[in-house]
Amino acid sequence: MFSAAQAADVNLLASFLSCDQTLDATPQRLAGCGKADLLVLLGNAVLITAERVFQAACAGVAPKILIAGGVGHATELLYRAVRQHPLYHDIATAGRSEAEILRDIGRRFFGLADDRILLETQSANCGDNALRARQVLTAAGEQPHTVILTQDPLMQRRTDASFRKVWQDSPDVRFINWPTLIPRFEVNAGQVAWGNRECAESWPLPRFVSLLLGEIPRLRDAPGGYGPAGAGFIAHVDIPPHVEAAYARLAPALRTEFGDRLI
Repeated sequence: MFSAAQAADVNLLASFLSCDQTLDATPQRLAGCGKADLLVLLGNAVLITAERVFQAACAGVAPKILIAGGVGHATELLYRAVRQHPLYHDIATAGRSEAEILRDIGRRFFGLADDRILLETQSANCGDNALRARQVLTAAGEQPHTVILTQDPLMQRRTDASFRKVWQDSPDVRFINWPTLIPRFEVNAGQVAWGNRECAESWPLPRFVSLLLGEIPRLRDAPGGYGPAGAGFIAHVDIPPHVEAAYARLAPALRTEFGDRLI
C-alpha cells in the first residue's frame, strides 16, 4: 500500500483537505455545542457523511437540512455505494439526483420529516453546489447565519472555498466545516492499514488516491489552480509549505504506483 513515511504524508494531506473545525465531533457532541441555523450536506459517495449529518439533524443540531447535488461525473459512485449497502440497496438510484437519493435515506432510515429538508437537485460540481444551494435558500426565504457544511472529507476544503466565494457579499454568514470523519492510515508492526473500518469502507484506494492528489493543484491560488489568480472558481486558500512539501514527496511515487490517470 504505502510505506510508513508515505502514510505520514497521506495523513497530513488528508487532515488538511478535511478542513475539520469541530475537533472531530460526533453528532451527539456537535449537538452539545449549540444550535446552527442549517446543516448542508453535499452529495457524495461516502455514505457515513450523510448518516452522521442525519444523526446530527435528529439530535437537534439545526432545524433544517439542505441536501445539494444533481448528477455529475462522480454520481455513479454514489449509485454503486447505495446498491451495495446492506440497508439502502433497495433505494432507487438510476437517473436520480444525488440529493434525492440521500433525502430518501434520511426520510426512511432516520425519520427526517419533509418540512425539515430542502433539496438542490441540479448542480453538477463543487462550485455549482454552492451557487445553486444559495438560490434554493433564497427561493425558500431562508437566511441562515450559522451553516454547518459536510462533504466527502477529501473535498471539504474546496467546498468551504466554494461556499465562501458564493457568499463573499455576506460576511455575517459563518460556515463551520464538519467532514464527520478524517481519513487516516496507521502503521502497526511495520504494516500500513486504514485507521478504522469506516475509512476502509468509504473509499476504494484508487479513488482515495485520485482525490488526494487531485485536490492540492485545484486549491492553489495560481495559474492552473481554481483560486482567484487561476480559474476563479473558489475563494483563496492558504496551502502551508509543509502541505505542499508532503504533496511534492507523494505525487511522483503514487503516480508511479497508481498511474497518471488518477490525477
